[in-house]
Amino acid sequence: MGRHDDEEREFDLRWADGAEFKEPSARARMLAARWKENPPEAMPFRGEPEGVGPRRSSWISTAIVLGSVAAVIVLLGYTNFRAP
Repeated sequence: MGRHDDEEREFDLRWADGAEFKEPSARARMLAARWKENPPEAMPFRGEPEGVGPRRSSWISTAIVLGSVAAVIVLLGYTNFRAP
């Protein structure tokens, strides 16, 4: 009996997937009704988060990282040079 139920279920899924019209989800219906009366404001795709200042240039960040690495290398070389 289990095999027969699986075949019927598979048929039902194929039938449902092949439907020409699919009803929107409850959330989609709710948002459509809400936006019909009160449309949302236009927003950029990825706006700047509030409270965040302007970003620094990537060149400045790169220079800071490379400068720090160079300073560590020089410091390690100096300490190994002075060690007996």
